[in-house]
Amino acid sequence: MNPYEIVKCRRVTEKSRVLENLQHAASNPSVSRCKSPKIVFDVSLNANKLEIKKAIEEIYADKKVKVVSVNTISIPSKWRRVRGHIGKTSRVKKAVVTFRPGDAIEEKGS
Repeated sequence: MNPYEIVKCRRVTEKSRVLENLQHAASNPSVSRCKSPKIVFDVSLNANKLEIKKAIEEIYADKKVKVVSVNTISIPSKWRRVRGHIGKTSRVKKAVVTFRPGDAIEEKGS
């Protein structure tokens, strides 16, 4: 399977930015122990953790990153009402990927 079919995109929200910046935080002793960078991605619904790990290492092979762990979260669809019409949101699967200390995949322009 193509790695770009497994890893759809990078999820950029306030919570994901907090996770990314934990490695630079030194506000208290428990937070300052987190030296590994963590980044959140949207992934395919039927992808497992090993496939996600291999896909991310293949996508970012030029940066020579090594994935330490992958944690996944499946978000079910929810009923929403927009302008009087009822519909469902799509299901989403997120992956929180932990890299080795010192690894970075920051793209230019973001």
